[in-house]
Amino acid sequence: MIYNDTIVALATASGAGAVAIIRLSGKDAIAIADGCFESVKNNKSLVKQNTHTIHLGHIVEDKRTLDQVLVSVFKNPNSYTGEDVVEVSCHGSIYIQQEIIQLFLRKGCRMANPGEFTLRAFLNGKLDLSQAEAVADVIASDNEASHQIAMQQMRGGFSSEIAKLREELMNFASLIELELDFAEEDVEFADRSQFKALVTRISFVLKRLIDSFAVGNVIKNGIPVAIVGEPNVGKSTLLNALLNEERAIVSDIAGTTRDTIEDELVIEGIGFRFIDTAGIRDTKDVVESIGIKKTFEKIEQAQVVVLLFSAEEFKEESQRLKVEIEKIKNRFPLKPMLIIANKIDKLNDAEKLVLTSQFESIHMLSAKTGIGVDTLKEKLIGFVNTGALRNNETIVTNTRHYDSLLKASEEIEKVKHGLETGLSGDLLAIDIRQALYHFGEITGEITSDDLLGNIFANFCIGK
Repeated sequence: MIYNDTIVALATASGAGAVAIIRLSGKDAIAIADGCFESVKNNKSLVKQNTHTIHLGHIVEDKRTLDQVLVSVFKNPNSYTGEDVVEVSCHGSIYIQQEIIQLFLRKGCRMANPGEFTLRAFLNGKLDLSQAEAVADVIASDNEASHQIAMQQMRGGFSSEIAKLREELMNFASLIELELDFAEEDVEFADRSQFKALVTRISFVLKRLIDSFAVGNVIKNGIPVAIVGEPNVGKSTLLNALLNEERAIVSDIAGTTRDTIEDELVIEGIGFRFIDTAGIRDTKDVVESIGIKKTFEKIEQAQVVVLLFSAEEFKEESQRLKVEIEKIKNRFPLKPMLIIANKIDKLNDAEKLVLTSQFESIHMLSAKTGIGVDTLKEKLIGFVNTGALRNNETIVTNTRHYDSLLKASEEIEKVKHGLETGLSGDLLAIDIRQALYHFGEITGEITSDDLLGNIFANFCIGK
């Protein structure tokens, strides 16, 4: 893929604001900007200015001044895209933005495609593919944890780990390939014991990266938490207490919530997506039945289930409530579950002791008064393995990377098996090449136009 033209796009968010930035990149970027720019002092030419300099002046067309601007000049190869880049900081009027962009289009630019600035950075060797994808993740990050992971990947933490594994495997692959050239002499250039140790280590690292996806994916997308239970036990009140706002309708009428209600909350830098569901009970109401069906669908999708019941009702109907709890546990045995007794403000100390004796692990709170809500948040954080974040370990969040790691791991296992069974060098080489191929897919040594198109189509246009 070769891009020789000059592109332009709005780099800041669309809409009116105090300031907007219009970005140009390409071989004619500085010349095109220079033809529309009049400096405030000394009639300076942008083409003659040093890289990484800023200049005050006006954007003009046929002696008509469009705006007073600051123009930043970045000369290749020391720019974001590796090409000549100009950034025009203008006033944030939508009219001014469009007038300046249309002027640059008339002077020879074309509108950038989504993600084309970052695509050019990749094609010009300023970023590898996983770093380029991390740019979009940084922009989309909405909590501390997802931001930390994206920044680590953009700085090349994941890339360097993969590149190191690929390089070591490549060195042994070269020796294996060399052996094939001397097949008649029956010599071994690659020390099989060292190679076996390397393959074992690569297999261990790949497994760690693959396992990290379980944590990374939920951190990136938010951890879905389903709040479930019978009608009128306080599910909507709990959602409102967690969010600290009246998000869900609360009523004494059982079955008020007919559909699922979702909202997000960041707890200690981790994003949680809480889902208030319809109460689970036998009902002939058609609409409520649909809501209950959706409840079980949301439990299936959730990473954590918060099972709520009324502490008041437990005194009279403890056995029935236990049966309902077991029913959900049996249907979703692998789901982490928090069993919560709500409305404990209506119990005395003796009744609380009776309640806790009925379960191995139970959390008591009052959604109405807020008692125990902060402790619930701490318990939810406990379900997330943030140790890797604290230790600054590499965490995989990208589904494409996860898929390539799985395929690479399969090939490495084949290589390991081949070494253990004394497989010939030519057959070992096939599996090694495939493993190297999947490593290359992650960092971009191996790409296709379709792959790049799919990746960068998800970017915003100005990036």
